[in-house]
Amino acid sequence: MAIFWTSIQSVLAIMIMIAIGYVANQKKWFDDKFSKSLSKIIMQVALPASIFMSMMEHFKPEQLSKLSVGLLYTIISITIGLIISWILVKFMKIPKGRRGLMITAMNFANTVFIGMPLNEALFGKISVPYLLVYYIVNTIMLWTVGVWIIASDDPTVGTDGQKVKFDWHHLIPAPLWGFIVAIPFIFIPWMKSHLLVSFVTTTLSKVGALVTPLSLIYIGIMLSSFGLKNMKFDKSVIVTLLGRFVLAPIIMAALIFIGAQVGLKMVPIFYKTLIIQSATPTFAVLPVLANTYHGDVKFATNIVVSASVLFVIVVPVIMLIMG
Repeated sequence: MAIFWTSIQSVLAIMIMIAIGYVANQKKWFDDKFSKSLSKIIMQVALPASIFMSMMEHFKPEQLSKLSVGLLYTIISITIGLIISWILVKFMKIPKGRRGLMITAMNFANTVFIGMPLNEALFGKISVPYLLVYYIVNTIMLWTVGVWIIASDDPTVGTDGQKVKFDWHHLIPAPLWGFIVAIPFIFIPWMKSHLLVSFVTTTLSKVGALVTPLSLIYIGIMLSSFGLKNMKFDKSVIVTLLGRFVLAPIIMAALIFIGAQVGLKMVPIFYKTLIIQSATPTFAVLPVLANTYHGDVKFATNIVVSASVLFVIVVPVIMLIMG
């Protein structure tokens, strides 16, 4: 019952913020240009600041040796998931503009906003370093491989006889700069102590904190624009949700089991954290990425909302299976 209530609380916070965007748009508080401007603020300002400060606050280089096994499991797990989901998308003949969204939605999680509070509630603050292992890999791979997959699926590229051109912005999107800039501050203590003065970190923290609420409000605006009645559980949505909630945790659990047989063991709280994080809902900025790269925003919004609601049922089931 405690696990079930914790899951509900996590989802309620999400639903309230989505409802704010939905109701505000219904009342015509926003014009048509607002959602596009909002997505740019999230992608180009708030996300880089959020990623930079998350690395500053949570990542410790000395932890790498102790947590390296978890890093290995997470990298391999997401990589296998990407390959399987790519095969599924090809087999199902998913249309362009939805393929990249489907692949990334199946493999990348909302680790911080949902994953972190849930993990602390289930396992306590002692689990935070283990959670950050998944968070770091999830974040880096999302803003490199994940964004590249979505960008390469842009249906507007290559139309009207135009040749597809390589755009380095797709390889290094704005949010990833938050991680790149953070690296020297993490590994060179002198830089962190002398250059990151209080007002800089305070400003970046406050700007970064805008990511989740603005993303969820954006989802509410999209829901209002498309209409709740138009949201459907077609085969693409169902397969994506199964990939997120069934395939991803099974891959992670299988890797941990195989690793234990060859001597790569870890404490129970570590492997339970990795499995729970691999089953958390899809990251909230998926509709923003869909809008940025001219994908199916309605599909992306449907996935995020559906995954957030079903999450209430999924987590207690996984916890029950893990004992």
